[in-house]
Order: sequence, then structure tokens, then C-alpha cells
Amino acid sequence: MKTDRAEAGREGGKRFVIAIISLSLALPVILSTPSPAGAQERSRGLLDFLFGGRARQREPERPAVRQPSQRRSQPATRSPSRSTTRAAPRQPTTPPPPPEVEKLENARTVLVVGDFMAGGLAEGLSDAYAESPGVRVINRSNGSSGFVRDDYYDWNAEISGILEEVSPTVVIVMIGSNDRQQLRIDGQREAPRSEAWLAEYTDRVKTFAAAIEEKQIPLVWSGLPAFKSSTMSSDMLAFNDIYKTTVESIDGTFVDIWDGFVDENGAFIFTGPDMNGQPVRLRGSDGINLTRSGKRKVAFYVEKPLNKLLGEAISPDIGEVGIENLPSLVLFPEEPTPVDRTVPISLSDPALDGGLELMGAVVEPIGRQQRSDEAEADSATSSQPGRADNFSLRPVAPVAEKKTPPQPEATVTP
Repeated sequence: MKTDRAEAGREGGKRFVIAIISLSLALPVILSTPSPAGAQERSRGLLDFLFGGRARQREPERPAVRQPSQRRSQPATRSPSRSTTRAAPRQPTTPPPPPEVEKLENARTVLVVGDFMAGGLAEGLSDAYAESPGVRVINRSNGSSGFVRDDYYDWNAEISGILEEVSPTVVIVMIGSNDRQQLRIDGQREAPRSEAWLAEYTDRVKTFAAAIEEKQIPLVWSGLPAFKSSTMSSDMLAFNDIYKTTVESIDGTFVDIWDGFVDENGAFIFTGPDMNGQPVRLRGSDGINLTRSGKRKVAFYVEKPLNKLLGEAISPDIGEVGIENLPSLVLFPEEPTPVDRTVPISLSDPALDGGLELMGAVVEPIGRQQRSDEAEADSATSSQPGRADNFSLRPVAPVAEKKTPPQPEATVTP
């Protein structure tokens, strides 16, 4: 038994060595063979030789055949992404601006001067009179100017030349928003709204207004609105008092716009009613500048006194501006139009209660005898006491008291 096992082991070792040698010799031949079928046969014979038995025959692999997809064939279209499926936001369509109305050669000229607030007022007035050929608005404002920094722009030195150049019919002024600065007086700087500062500032305002009065041009001065800063708003109130007093002293018109830019408590507002009462944004985010609606609202306040000065020129259908376009006024007409008057009626007239005539008809007077006869007829046909149609109050007769007979006295028997 042991010898058989040993011999079997030796035989197996020999076979293993022979297999290794055969494999090393057959490998180059296998790799160099281009045909896959021949390689498969050689590998199969080698296995039979090594392991002493016929290797299990493997079924040849079937070529892969692509099965038709069960999904319905759809046209090769690229599915739109989520971003493309969303409807593009509709851009707000702004209506085209109306055609510009050509101004007349002799149109009334409205000159607007002041700081950046006056520039906004000029824009609002231009929109207001855009369809009026008889009114022309000229903006000569300077955004950073004021009465304090005359070294930057001196309004008192420039206004006379501007008036001669433009020859305006009316002058509109709105200024003061940049004047919360120190004033240099006799080489010293004075704080805003100090006693010396107010005196010097008032003199400069009066000098400016006097230059316009000297040219005999009507003056309309717009007050300043409230601002986001409470200290700035208090300064604007003080400036408005100076402007109002100065302008009214030369028979000018001061327009107070303060209530249009504050709430019912007098506080500053960003949003408020516009000229039509609709809530809109009136001020910019800085609490100083005006929006387009705010500019138009300031112009709406100024329009009322301005229209009185412009007269018929504000009409959009006017042809030529002049005294000849005004309607003729006849003080003493030759044939006056007859006036129909209603005859007055006396309140004490007896026929007023039962009158059958229309107002204005002539009623014959009634004599005394006729009135007495009518009174007797009325008394004859009047309702009699006791009838159902008699509703007069009748005196109530007193009710007689019933007397009870005396009762016999009770006798007591012993």
C-alpha cells in the first residue's frame, strides 16, 4: 500500500513537471496564433493532456444580439431644461412718449431758478405744460448752489444777467436745501441759524427778491418740503418763514408745500398721495431727492398761482398769445336780454293753501263778501258733533255720583 502511494506520488510529480514544461513550450504558439478557433482547440488539447481527461466541453457563446427596446420609439428631441420651460418674465411695456408740442414764438416764458430741488420742479412744470404751446419752461437752476456759498455760485450777482437774457414772464424760485452751512461774516464763521447767521441770510434773500422786483416780474417762491433728517426738517421750516416774509413784502406769492410730504402727524414720509390721490413713492432712498411723482406733485402746488399769471396761455388750443385773443367784453349793451322774473307771493295770502294755479299765473283777488260766503258754506258742510267724520275734541260731561240708600240700623235684642 505504501509503495503504491509512493509510486503514485512520484508519477504525479513527473506529470506536474511535464505539464509545466509543456505549458512553457506551448505558450508562445498560443499567443502567436491569430485564429480564435485554433487557440480554443489548442487550449482544449492542452487541458486534456495535463489533467488526463477530456475537459468539459463548453458551449460556444452566442453572439450578443441587441434586443429591440420595448419602449416606444420617440423622435430624438432634446428635452427642454427647467430653466427653458419657465415663461420669460414679461418686460414692462412703457407707452411711447406723446409727440412734443411745438411752442409758439411768443409763448409765455416761465423761468425756474434755485438748487437741485428747483431742477426737479422745472421737470414737473415741463410735464404739466407739455401740451400747452403758449407756455415755455426754462430751467436755469444750479444743483449745488445756495445763498450761503456765494464763493461757489453767487445768485445775487447772477440773477440780473439771467433776467435780461431770458426776459421771463414769471420767475419761480426754490432754494435753500444746501444752506445748512456756516456763513463767513466779517472774517468769522457763524453757525447755522445763529443770530448773526439769520440776519445775514435774510439780507441775502431780500437782495435776491429785490432784483426780481426791480424788473417788475411776478415772483412765485416755492417752499421746501420735509426731509428724512429731523434736524434738517426743522431748519427748512425756519428757512420757509424767511422766504414767506420776504416774498409777501414785495407782493409775491409763497407756495407752502409742506403738508404734501408729511403724514397727519407732521412726520416725514417716503410714500404718499400723488396729485391724483393715488399712493406713490415721493422721495428717494436718501430721504432728500424727489422721485418723478414727487417732482410732479411740487409742480402741482405751484400750478395754481402760476395759472392765474399765465391766463389764456395755458390752453392747449390757443393759437397766438396776446390781448387780441381775449373775448370782447361789452359793459353797456344796446339791447339787453329780457329777464323773466317770478311775481313774489305773500305768505299771508289765504289762497296759498288751496291754490290751483301754477307759479307765475295771475290770480284774481278775492273780495270780503266772497270770503264770508265761503266761510259760511264751509261751516254748513262741516261735520256735525257725534258723526263719524267729526274728530274734534269734545268736552267730557262730569259723571253724576250714585247715591246709596241708607241702610236700616241693626237692632240689638236682649
